[in-house]
Amino acid sequence: MIEQLRDIQSGDLVAGINTSLGTIKVRLFPEIAPLAVENFKTLSEQNYYNDIIFHRVIKDFMIQTGDPEGTGMGGNSIWNKPFNDEFNINYRNFRGALSMANAGSNTNGSQFFIVQKDSTEPSYINQMREAGEDNGYPKEIVDKYEEIGGTFWLDYKHTVFGQVIEGMDIVDKIANTEVGRNDKPVHDIKILNINIIEVK
Repeated sequence: MIEQLRDIQSGDLVAGINTSLGTIKVRLFPEIAPLAVENFKTLSEQNYYNDIIFHRVIKDFMIQTGDPEGTGMGGNSIWNKPFNDEFNINYRNFRGALSMANAGSNTNGSQFFIVQKDSTEPSYINQMREAGEDNGYPKEIVDKYEEIGGTFWLDYKHTVFGQVIEGMDIVDKIANTEVGRNDKPVHDIKILNINIIEVK
């Protein structure tokens, strides 16, 4: 069983991302990505994400938000400077992964995305199998990419700090919205607020 995809249990940190199209619930990974989770949790508690739009939406790829300017160029971390990436071989950009958006290595701020892609092309699966565990592709990881999809090429480039546990239908609904220039939705889709709780 891949830890990233396990069921919720007592002590888990869960974020309810309430959007104008419905709620997406995400289990956060403070043990794996402590900086990213602290940043996301604190910004959420400060209402930083309230009324921010999904500024970049690409069907069969991902939905991105977290920029108060709504351009994809803005946003700051709680430290008012970029913070470092946090990678783990067992936590990957599967469908439903919550990941930090960035502008290159160690440039994390406030923006994040949720992976929506629900398949992985057979040719890429074969390449990952051939690469093998020594090159970062354990069998169970490749099997899961084959089963549920994702964006494997973002691994080790974008910090995975959570996984959707409820509301992938909302993620799909957002991904299927009409977009215009720069993949920006024609009609604004907003985060209303984000609530974070510890599961009892």
